[in-house]
Amino acid sequence: MDYQAYRHALAATQKGSELPFAPEEFETRRREVRRRMRETGFDALLLTDPADLYYLTGYHTFEVSVHACLVVTDDRLVLQVPSIETGPAVVTAMVDEILGYRWESIDEVVEPLVETLAPHGVIGLDAFNAGLRFGVISELQARLGRARFRNDGGDLLDRVRIVKSAAELSCLRESARLTSLGLHAAEAIIEPGVTDNQVAAEGARAMLAAGSEFMSLQPIVTSGRRIGTIHVNHKRQTIGAGEPVFLEFGAAFQRYTAPMMRTAVVGEPSREMRELGELCRTLGDTLCTAMRPGNTFDDAARAAETVLAPHAERVFFSGVFGYAVGAQFPPSWVEGTGFIARGQTRMFERDMVFHLPLCLRLPGEWGIGLSDTVRVTPEGGVALTDNSWRIATSSS
Repeated sequence: MDYQAYRHALAATQKGSELPFAPEEFETRRREVRRRMRETGFDALLLTDPADLYYLTGYHTFEVSVHACLVVTDDRLVLQVPSIETGPAVVTAMVDEILGYRWESIDEVVEPLVETLAPHGVIGLDAFNAGLRFGVISELQARLGRARFRNDGGDLLDRVRIVKSAAELSCLRESARLTSLGLHAAEAIIEPGVTDNQVAAEGARAMLAAGSEFMSLQPIVTSGRRIGTIHVNHKRQTIGAGEPVFLEFGAAFQRYTAPMMRTAVVGEPSREMRELGELCRTLGDTLCTAMRPGNTFDDAARAAETVLAPHAERVFFSGVFGYAVGAQFPPSWVEGTGFIARGQTRMFERDMVFHLPLCLRLPGEWGIGLSDTVRVTPEGGVALTDNSWRIATSSS
């Protein structure tokens, strides 16, 4: 059978069978997005970020490198996917219409989208999303007129997604539990002669065995001087006595990730290692105190910068004290809807959730990283993860 017959055969028995939330959860999200569309003058949104599609419809697949999009109007949601993804679209998504195209024929994308978008005057795009393909949007603008498209559609959805519902918080708590299991399992095997790959493998095994889905980022494990280089990962390195081992894990539950960083030392941590660990802890406490409604992201970043300032010449820090997390797909668990950093003027709202990636690196030497995923409450930030904020020690 062809993919159209396959879609209808699946729909007869399995339509919506893997919808990740109750229909009422999606209806609530859609009402808020449509309310904001009316306020900002959008007649339609054309969305291509896999997490946005998931947020509004439930559609999910591990193949997110192909073109897929969602058209949102005041009364319809139309999902366009390639032929190989019609199965996931049927069983995971709650939409009004599914448009298919042959996987090998990207030229079949444009005409159905032109027909779907033609009745709508102002169309919002997420212009900074990597999933928005130049070939697709240039053809749509040539056919429908560039003036009909606005680039701030992604910002509209970001402002909705960044505040989490009760159902989303429940998923983040479960991710936090699974993440903790993975970190403790990985730490338990750290000793001289073990490789960073073995540590990562044990952590991944524990998270997957306990219920994690495919993760948006693989477990991150580095040791010794390699910790001093940001964003390298396990690479068959043998862990030596006295070395710190940096771990950053994030299990996925219904695509939601609550990451956590921990650092273990083979033997006793040095005085300087303990000092940097305490500095991470102080930064985390400072941020949580500032993460309350009425304060801006910039306010929290400036408070943390004051704590970090005496050490700024010696240690490298990324400059982002927190980033929003929620539902995501590879290649990252970063939601992208908000950042705790200098110059970010948005205010905290209750039930925003941020990962605080507090890793302090001494280039060419080592580094210490400790973090929690934190929920914003009226009293400040409250951890969803269970970090002890102490450097773990392993036998040498």
